[in-house]
Amino acid sequence: MTVQTNVSLKPYNTFGIEATARYFVEVSNIEQLQSILQNPEYQSIERLILGGGSNLLLTKDFEGLVIKIAIKGIEKIKEDAQHIWLNVGAGEVWHDLVMYCVDHDYAGIENLSLIPGTVGAAPMQNIGAYGIEIKEVFESLEAIEIKTGKSRIFTKDECAFGYRESIFKHAVKGEYVIVNVRFKLNKTPVYHVEYGAIKDTLAERGIENLSIKAISDAVISIRQSKLPNPAEIGNAGSFFKNPEIPKAQFDVLKEKYPTIPSYPVNETTVKVPAGWLIEQAGWKGQRFGNIGVHAKQALVLVNFGDGKGNDIKELSQKIQDSIKEKFGIQLHAEVNFV
Repeated sequence: MTVQTNVSLKPYNTFGIEATARYFVEVSNIEQLQSILQNPEYQSIERLILGGGSNLLLTKDFEGLVIKIAIKGIEKIKEDAQHIWLNVGAGEVWHDLVMYCVDHDYAGIENLSLIPGTVGAAPMQNIGAYGIEIKEVFESLEAIEIKTGKSRIFTKDECAFGYRESIFKHAVKGEYVIVNVRFKLNKTPVYHVEYGAIKDTLAERGIENLSIKAISDAVISIRQSKLPNPAEIGNAGSFFKNPEIPKAQFDVLKEKYPTIPSYPVNETTVKVPAGWLIEQAGWKGQRFGNIGVHAKQALVLVNFGDGKGNDIKELSQKIQDSIKEKFGIQLHAEVNFV
């Protein structure tokens, strides 16, 4: 384990933003992480924990220590007649884990195919797509407390999962580093095909006998058709959360905008697609020099090359202001600004 100085972070963020870390280290096991966290040389400076860099917007050089989590491993730790339990290193690529589960017929995360990022970041965001969230297969995680270097297990209840939310974004934000995650997966699949275009895609492919591989393949096809590949156009996937608003407010909007789509959250709350709002406000496909809004998915802000993080941040704020003015809805960013 070697601490490097003045390291470019461009390869480590999917936006492809050029920024420099004063110090940079990659850790491949828990002991290395504990060692660097307790090293007095770096305790008085800011530290940034980095996974896949897919939910990050760098707006400046980082004058502290960047710790890249590269803890790997997928281990089957238990099974019974109905379930399989896996313990997975935080540095594993999320999509690689999904493919591993599909290959082994472990059901439960096939709808989450092709979501960028690492396993360790997944519980922080309670990642979700096509009617599934990670909390549905999550059992527990191990995290290291930054201040003390001590290990702690967080149960599902302790993680306080919500829509793209967890305790790690609020009550204990910046206090822990996730090092591994335990999942409880199913031997007998429960298929979720009602959300999005999964059912239509399966029909187009002539799939009549469902399987987790067929669903995974359909999700991959849908995402590839709508979302830009970060290797080709810098982006962080969905930049904004889908807002949840009171049903009474939605009913008023429905009268003015009859085609506004929605998904019920509960009896009093409705979720509205942020991408639809942004498109209606005229942002879809707009380009401003080296940055812009993707032509196929208005929810995605992009870096066409040499874009600056601050420019993307300013664009996101202008989009938020226009949505607030037009619809009376406040959008919130999923992406973290650094």
